[in-house]
Amino acid sequence: MSRIERNLLWSRLFNRAVRVAKVDKIALILDNFSIATEVIFNGNFCGSKTLGSNLSGDYGHLHFLRSGRLTVLSDRGHKLVFEQPTAIVLPYSTAHQIVSAESTDVDVVCATIKFNGTQQRQLLANLPKLICLDISTGEMQQTLQWLFKETDGQELGQQSIVNKLCEIFMIQMLRQLSAQGIVLQGMLAGLSHPALAKTIAMLQEAPERDWNLAAMASSAAMSRSKFAALFRDTVGQTANEFLTDLRISLAQELLQQDQAVSIVANRVGYEHGSALARVFRKKTGLSPMQWLEKLHNK
Repeated sequence: MSRIERNLLWSRLFNRAVRVAKVDKIALILDNFSIATEVIFNGNFCGSKTLGSNLSGDYGHLHFLRSGRLTVLSDRGHKLVFEQPTAIVLPYSTAHQIVSAESTDVDVVCATIKFNGTQQRQLLANLPKLICLDISTGEMQQTLQWLFKETDGQELGQQSIVNKLCEIFMIQMLRQLSAQGIVLQGMLAGLSHPALAKTIAMLQEAPERDWNLAAMASSAAMSRSKFAALFRDTVGQTANEFLTDLRISLAQELLQQDQAVSIVANRVGYEHGSALARVFRKKTGLSPMQWLEKLHNK
C-alpha cells in the first residue's frame, strides 16, 4: 500500500470512527450530567494568568474567547493562539496560562467547572487534555450567547442558569466530538504537539512495525516514563491503546476488501490470524468474520 493510499484510508477510517463508539453508555451518562460552574473572569483581559495548578482532578476549565487574540500555554508544551470566537475546554485539572498582549483588546469569559458524577469524570478523562471548538456558528453559539448574557448581568437565579447552560454546552461538545470521532480528536491533539507529532506520524505510516513503548519513546527522543505521561495527557489514551486502535481500524478496512484474516494480521502488525482475532474481539466484542458478517447484513 502506497503512502497516498494509506493516507486516504486513514481519512475514511476516522470519518466513520463514531460507528464503533459505545453510544448507549455515553447517552446514559449524559442523561445524568451535572456540573457546578464558577465564573472567575469576565470582560476585557490584558496580561497573563496561570490557572489549574492548585485544583483537584474533579475540576476543569472553560475559556470562551468572544473577541480578540488569546494565547494558551499548557504545562506540557502546547502553545495555541486564537483569533476567532473559540471555546477552549480543559476537561480536567491542567496547569496552563492564558496570555493577552497589551495592544490587543480581548474579551473572554473564564470559568472553573466541577463534575459531580464519577462516570462523567471517567468519560471526560478519555478526552484530549485541551479541546478547541469554533463557536462562531451553530447550536453552541446560541447556547453561549445566552450564557454571556447571564454572566454580564446580576439577575435572580443567575448562577443556576449559568450552571445549566454550561451543562448544555458540555453535552453539545461531547455530541460534536462523538460525531467527528474521538480517535480523530486525539490524533489531531498529538499532531499539534511538537514533541509527539513525529511519533504519531510514524505510527500512522507504519502501524505494522514491531512497536513497543521504548521504540516510541526513542522516536520522540524521550525517556519511556516521560513519553508515556505526555502521550496520555495529550492524546487521551496510552500510546499502546492508540496503536491498537489504529491497527484494528486498518484491519476493518482491509477485511472489507475480502482479504484473508491471516494476511490482514500480518499487514497490521500481528504474527498470525489468531492474535489479531483475540485483540479484535476485545475491542469490538466480535471476531473479524462476525464483524464482517454483521457489517454486510446492515
